[in-house]
Amino acid sequence: MSQSFAQMLGRVRTFHEKHEFAENNGHDMAYRLLLTMEELGELAECITKGKPQSERAEELADLLILTLGHAIAMDLDLEAAFDAKLEFSQKRRANLAALRDLP
Repeated sequence: MSQSFAQMLGRVRTFHEKHEFAENNGHDMAYRLLLTMEELGELAECITKGKPQSERAEELADLLILTLGHAIAMDLDLEAAFDAKLEFSQKRRANLAALRDLP
């Protein structure tokens, strides 16, 4: 199933509304950032411990859902920011030197 950005954002918005995140401190960014760090750690663990692709995908999905939720909590137009950032990044030269130094 292929979804648009707007559809994914709408589904996360529905989840936020269902659980009344805005009214119950679920839009507190300090809390949300801690959740993000926790999920990023879980993704890192999947990779460093060689866990299956299905587990990696699940953790990455958690990060995507959180990121969309951050945009909702901060009332940001994430799609416009994404487009602007990618356009800017495509004009820059990639710094591959840092990647070559990885083990």
